[in-house]
Amino acid sequence: MAVKIRLRRMGAKKAPFYRIVVADSRYPRDGRFIEEIGYYNPLKEPAEVKIDAEKVQQWIANGAQPTDTVKALLKRNGIA
Repeated sequence: MAVKIRLRRMGAKKAPFYRIVVADSRYPRDGRFIEEIGYYNPLKEPAEVKIDAEKVQQWIANGAQPTDTVKALLKRNGIA
């Protein structure tokens, strides 16, 4: 099972916010997921990001791979 840490799009049309989730890479973007570990709201100024660093480190240690976007968010928040 290839596990990814990725964004899950939520919110209305033209007003997105994203949940950062751990999911099997075979599932759809907004489909089934294993665990929710944070959120990202790009519409606020500055963009609002809340991530559970402890859970991220635990999942990465277990082999989960963050997507490029999530990797940039983690780097910006000093987590990975």
